[in-house]
Amino acid sequence: MRKLTGLFFMALSAAPAFAQEKVDAAVMEKIRKEGLENSKVMDIAFYLTDVSGPRLAKSEGYTRASTWATGELKKWGLENAALEPWGDFGKSWDLKKSYVAMAAPYYRPLIAYPKTWTKGTGGLKSAEVILIKATDSVSLLPYKGKLKGKVIVVYKTDTLKQTFTADATRYDDSTLLKMAAAKPAAPRPPMDSAAMARMRQANAGAASLTTVLRNMAEAEGAVALLSTSPRGHDGTLFVQGGGAYAAGSKPNFLDIMVAFEDYMSICRLANAGIPVKLDVDVETSMNETDTKGYNVVAEIKGTDPSLKEEIVMLGAHLDSWQGATGATDNAAGSAVMMEAVRILKTIGVKPRRTIRIALWNGEEQGLLGSRGYVKNHFADPATMALKPEHAKFSSYFNIDNGTGKIRGIYTQGNEAVKGIFTEWLKPFTDLGATTVTLSNTGGTDHQSFDAVGLPGFQFIQDGIEYNTRTHHTNMDSYDHLIAADLKQISTIVAAFVYNAAMRDEKLPRKELPKPRPAGGR
Repeated sequence: MRKLTGLFFMALSAAPAFAQEKVDAAVMEKIRKEGLENSKVMDIAFYLTDVSGPRLAKSEGYTRASTWATGELKKWGLENAALEPWGDFGKSWDLKKSYVAMAAPYYRPLIAYPKTWTKGTGGLKSAEVILIKATDSVSLLPYKGKLKGKVIVVYKTDTLKQTFTADATRYDDSTLLKMAAAKPAAPRPPMDSAAMARMRQANAGAASLTTVLRNMAEAEGAVALLSTSPRGHDGTLFVQGGGAYAAGSKPNFLDIMVAFEDYMSICRLANAGIPVKLDVDVETSMNETDTKGYNVVAEIKGTDPSLKEEIVMLGAHLDSWQGATGATDNAAGSAVMMEAVRILKTIGVKPRRTIRIALWNGEEQGLLGSRGYVKNHFADPATMALKPEHAKFSSYFNIDNGTGKIRGIYTQGNEAVKGIFTEWLKPFTDLGATTVTLSNTGGTDHQSFDAVGLPGFQFIQDGIEYNTRTHHTNMDSYDHLIAADLKQISTIVAAFVYNAAMRDEKLPRKELPKPRPAGGR
């Protein structure tokens, strides 16, 4: 780490006179030193990934990771560390065995992962491939009665499109300047009923063919359905859910995601009339003994008699998908949030407000853990009836965009915090974090807080290879984490949380949103 000069800290100490926002230079130096020189973030990431395994919500891996995280938070001296139920989730799903290979016209192992909440094969099956050329349920009729004992492959004519850009990228200065200059997004006009009807009809058509085919396959005793996506290439495949996980729902028909190159080879062979056989042996387990979902929560208690009941939160989702150990999505976020509170405990801060960490469950199924938590503690966005804790909430900070270092923060259109965050970032300009944008970003747990009018923020992170190589793929492993970037994130998050916990006032809020009944847009 490059040592900061005395001149830098003199300038930092003088900043509040101009910005009217207090930043404790001495504490910022302690946070930097602990976060950048004595980091434990990669150790935490190792236990959340390699040791715990894939962390699908309600899986054995999630239980291992959440139990370990709760124990570590207790060990560091945080209070009220617990697995807190947020509501009903559904059944667990664990993959016990998966073997998929081409047996004819020659032997070749395939890169393949079963989708979640699908059932197994009931032992090793040697099955012929049947190639389905259909675009709707009517063109499926000629295949009726022909699916028993078969592996189903839907014909595709896609070709691989080579990429000529790097998988990993960082923000350049011009892009960050544009983000900093952005104005709050105008509210989206409501979609007219005709447009909504057209969108539903288009979505229903695609879903209908898949549903009809799966139902046919199930009824006739097919072995499995293969799926693929041209988005995944070079052995990378994007694998997620295979259907319902609600308690009481029947196991979904076995749907196996196959690497694009493998899938297209099977398609070409079968289309040429060359018989293709696959060996498939998949074993899965599902359990409904406990259908609740659980978040990890813990606190550093506030010390100011008049402010200690107020809350500053930081969090990330702990669950992942099944194709790998969920390193960039989102062990990275969970590890840096745990590291941030470890830093604060280690340097011995006495926050005025209570600092609460949360590691969320069920984010991948629709922000379920954070939405349930917000509904239980603060407000239901459907009614906007506020609970007492709503008034005592200061802010929530989230990480969930991979391993890339922080370059700034999204304010979600909250103009009143822009100047505050600009001052909070000044001690970290040398680490590349300078940008405060009024733009919104979505797709993760800060939205659960923003939805009920609470200040919830996601940091701007370098993309690295998140959207090209690791997000929801079989490549999302520990090896794709960048230690220096995670140390930088942990340090900046610890500083933001500390500043929010120490300032005289809670962070400013936007206007309360109107109620959004279920199904509303």
